[in-house]
Amino acid sequence: MSTSPAGTTPSDPLPLPSAPGAKRHPALGLVNTRTMRPSGEFDDLAETAAAGDWLAGVGLLPARTSLDPGSADRLRSLRETVRTLLAAHLDGVLPDAAALAELNAALNAAQFTEELRWDDPAQGPRRESLPSSGTPVDAALTRLARNAVDLLTGREAASIAACGAPGCIRYFLRTHAARQWCSTRCGDRVRAARHYARNRTPGRH
Repeated sequence: MSTSPAGTTPSDPLPLPSAPGAKRHPALGLVNTRTMRPSGEFDDLAETAAAGDWLAGVGLLPARTSLDPGSADRLRSLRETVRTLLAAHLDGVLPDAAALAELNAALNAAQFTEELRWDDPAQGPRRESLPSSGTPVDAALTRLARNAVDLLTGREAASIAACGAPGCIRYFLRTHAARQWCSTRCGDRVRAARHYARNRTPGRH
């Protein structure tokens, strides 16, 4: 699968609010690291250091872990794979075979063992999956791939939606059936454009 398209910008002064569902599903948050802004296409993961910071920010790598460029490429490639699968899900078509193969490869990049942890009386017992093979990056990619599978096959699969605002390429989980936008910013932008179109004086541009 391809990585980020050329021409993306490494920084932008206007960070977008998290789309509904992205905090619960890091795979959805990953997809939304590539967006469209007024300045053009923007990639939160364009820089290798930023890719490492993103993985640390969602708890998949220890803080201040340094990624190598190849690992950052793998993360960006997985992002495009998950985006392809989400689009196929929404279109009701079979996904690209290469995307499916790449996700399945990421699922098996690291192996995990299950343990029962019970180190906090207030929290009580909990199940924890710990990587037993592969690198920390392999484990992070496998966890992202697992989350993508959970998203596509779980109860919330029917809530996956693409933002309806022109030019927006983000995905989100609908909080109610009528929701069309990934953020109030997109909704306000569409409503403002509609208001302008209704009230524009005929003959003026």
